Amino acid sequence: MADIPKTLSGKIVELAVKKVIHGEAVNNVSALANPEALQLFANLPELQH
Repeated sequence: MADIPKTLSGKIVELAVKKVIHGEAVNNVSALANPEALQLFANLPELQH
């Protein structure tokens, strides 16, 4: 199962996922506990419009 991107304190980062889906740069990736989890959302055809 894929991880949901979270901050170092355990909060889910919806804004970072939204930016990845729209091809925008994510600021402050160092604040994420698992930044590699963002890649799951980068090229999902279901999320493209």
